Amino acid sequence: MRIMTRLSLLCLTIAATACTATPREQAQIAQRETETQRKLATALKGLTPGEPTLCLNTFGQKQVTSYGSTFLYRVNNGTIYRTETNGGCGDLDRNILITRTPSGQLCRGDIANTIDRASRFPSGSCSFGEFVPYRKVR
Repeated sequence: MRIMTRLSLLCLTIAATACTATPREQAQIAQRETETQRKLATALKGLTPGEPTLCLNTFGQKQVTSYGSTFLYRVNNGTIYRTETNGGCGDLDRNILITRTPSGQLCRGDIANTIDRASRFPSGSCSFGEFVPYRKVR
């Protein structure tokens, strides 16, 4: 019985170690995150956040851009809506965002899916947070 317990602990230790990022990988992840945050700050530069809203009308929505788990929706009047997502929808350069909006609105808690641009296989899903409008101050 002791041998089985020790083997189980050894297997768990090996599995946990295999899932841990190396220092080099951790540095690369941190560098990518820093670069993503810099690009997001540049995209929102000169804009002021307003009061969050629970839903976003999709009829005026022109373009969506992802910055990690943050999505920016650009609408007709120059307003940019920012939402944080939970899950795995990031990197819209390699993936296509699929939303189902029978009401014509994206709302907090709605679930979106992504598919890979090349293979067309499902690649992730996420839920939306509140939508914060960003506008130029006049």
